[in-house]
Parts: sequence; C-alpha cells; structure tokens
Amino acid sequence: MLVAAAVCPHPPLLVPELAGAAASELDDLRAACAAAIGALRDAGADELVVVGGADRTVTYGADAAGSLAPWGVDVRTGEGEPVLPLSLTIGRRLLDAERLTASGFHAVSFDATPEECAALGGRLAATAGRVAMLVMADGSACLTEKSPGYLDPRAKPYNRAIVEALARAEVPALDPGEAAGLWVEGRAALQVLGGCRGALRGEILYDDAPYGVGYFAARWTE
Repeated sequence: MLVAAAVCPHPPLLVPELAGAAASELDDLRAACAAAIGALRDAGADELVVVGGADRTVTYGADAAGSLAPWGVDVRTGEGEPVLPLSLTIGRRLLDAERLTASGFHAVSFDATPEECAALGGRLAATAGRVAMLVMADGSACLTEKSPGYLDPRAKPYNRAIVEALARAEVPALDPGEAAGLWVEGRAALQVLGGCRGALRGEILYDDAPYGVGYFAARWTE
C-alpha cells in the first residue's frame, strides 16, 4: 500500500557541482526536494522505490549507480559501473543527501502507454507492507521563449493542471502525444504514481520555471 510519495524534478543543475556559480539559483528547489523526501523518511515505510522516465523501461537493484558525466562533470552516486538514467541518478543523489536508501529503481519509458504506467504503479504499491515512492518528473519545457522547446501557449495550463492535481494527491489524465509535444519528460513517471492506490493528502512545496522548464516538488502523506 502506498503510504507516502514525493515528486521532484531531475535537472542536472540540481547538483551544485554542475551548477557552478549559478548553484544558489536553485537553493529553494533543493530545499523543497529535501522537505518532500523528508515525508518518505517519516512515513515508516517498509520499502522505498524510485521511479523516473528514461529511454526504456528497466528495473535496477538497490545498489545501482549513476553518473552525471554526460552532462559535464563525472559526479557519481553509488558504487560500481554507472547504469542509472538521469532521472534516477538525480533521485539517488537526493536520497543520499537525506541518508535514505531505496529498495529499487524503476525506469519507465518516456513513450510508455498510460496503461503500462498504471500497471507498474499498481504492482509497486501492491508490494506487501507500506510503500513510499519518490517520483522524478519534470513539467513542460515550453513555458517561455527561452525554454528548450520554445514557447507553446498550451504549456502553462497543462503544467498548472499537473500541479493542481498533485496538490489534491491526484495525477491528471495525461495524453502521451500532447505531453511529448510539450516536452513533458515527467509524464510517464507521474502516471506510474497515478496507478497507485492510497488515501493521501497532497502539498505543493515548489512550483516555478527558473529555466523555462516547469519544476515542481510535492509530497503526499497520510
């Protein structure tokens, strides 16, 4: 049963070593992510799983490592050969900072169908005992003219719908085609969370777009 969840974004610049002189620009987001993950620690869960988008759906063990070398600096998390995609690498670093250990890391394909995502969420939440979930999910990258995907007038209401639903401890219906057009890399991971069942309360801790990409941090608690 899902007893707690945290939703955080996964920009490489969330790691101060990559952000350099601009590191302080995301201090509020880092603090919000730490607060969201604190809810996972306080939940008394039997298992903590991490879910994030990737090019393909893969499950990794608790000892899986990641590196940010493709983004400019070989900052690593975990021991051994780096295998985790960006979203899960950032997720593991966030957990490491809070001295938390995941029982597994689950990459879900960016183009996974809503049904596939919901089925994965259902399986993860149905694990025996109390389950906490860290979901790594960026919003739209089409919010301003300087966004990676340039400005799309549909992006702000789309992002707003996600944030408002998370505040209610819900995940809205997200069409994969529209999400891809709006550069919403977190769509599949969010729909995994949407496939979980649990009567939780939602709270938004951060909602902004400092680089033209929608970043939000949220926590769901009992």
